[in-house]
Amino acid sequence: MALTVSLVVFAGIIVVVLLRTGYLRLWPALAASLFGFTLASTGIAPAINSVISTVAGWISTLG
Repeated sequence: MALTVSLVVFAGIIVVVLLRTGYLRLWPALAASLFGFTLASTGIAPAINSVISTVAGWISTLG
């Protein structure tokens, strides 16, 4: 759970920075967010969570 919250906060900070610098426009950001919420309610969501957990595990062993 802590990893998920940290990942959400980190991704949120990145999105805010990209919006403020102009590299990401508002409507594409909203569309990507809606896509993410829609994807989270499908059957592939557990596989995506597994991949994220695996990558986070690899990163934690590097440090």
